[in-house]
Amino acid sequence: MSDGDQTFPEQEQDYPGTTEAMKPRPADEMGGYVGRGLLEGRRALVTGADSGIGRATAVAFAKEGADVAIAYLCEDDDARHTAKLVEQQGRRSFLIPGDLSVEQHCIEAVERTVAELGGLDLLVNNIAYQNPAQSLADISTEQWDRTFRTNIYSYFWVTKAALEHMPDGGAIINSGSINGLRGNKSLIDYSTTKGAILAFTYSLAQSLVDRRIRVNCVAPGPVWTPLIPATMGGENAAKFGQQTPMHEAAQPDEIAPSYVFFAADQLSSYYSGEVLAPIGGETLPG
Repeated sequence: MSDGDQTFPEQEQDYPGTTEAMKPRPADEMGGYVGRGLLEGRRALVTGADSGIGRATAVAFAKEGADVAIAYLCEDDDARHTAKLVEQQGRRSFLIPGDLSVEQHCIEAVERTVAELGGLDLLVNNIAYQNPAQSLADISTEQWDRTFRTNIYSYFWVTKAALEHMPDGGAIINSGSINGLRGNKSLIDYSTTKGAILAFTYSLAQSLVDRRIRVNCVAPGPVWTPLIPATMGGENAAKFGQQTPMHEAAQPDEIAPSYVFFAADQLSSYYSGEVLAPIGGETLPG
């Protein structure tokens, strides 16, 4: 965290964006993080693990002793770098490229994880798509459908497939957003899916309590990831995060420990159906 108002250079990328092209590059490699073996021997699937929060989470899991499957859309260079960071911790990793807004690929991603790692104990649903719009009238049915298929249908499809293999006592962590907690007038479809993720988390936690599979959600505020220059760009990217009480966006490394918390039985065995919201000092009613 820095002092004063944080600004970034104006910048834009084609979706889904890459880490290499960002200025400055995000802190997403968990360089100063020291693991304690909290996830020793666990096997994890992290979607959207090529960059940003997904990358930082994958590396943190590896530092805690987990093997990690890296599911991502098409950002091969970023994904290979994440796998390298995981393997540098002495853990197994492999890549699963493809579009998780397609049901069959979600099923195949889980099956590949089980085949490669010998099982699946931890699931992180993390992929997301957003496209700002000035009003509801500017959101096409095609965009609405794409946002839902990426942000919530994939969570349903991947989780449903994972539960056929996940042992009792596993953990599922969903990526929400501050926008699912309070809405966003320029991200109506995105915010709606993030609200759905909260309800999905609450409901699934109740459904799986007898199996002691804990289901929780991390709902961050603004985080500096490739999604920002790839979907906002220009002046909006330059000012990203300034609206928070801390006047800055978070780095992925600041968010990943929340996922470790929910994944580790030693830290959160009595937590299920909870939302952890690292949102830069903002307070919400209720």
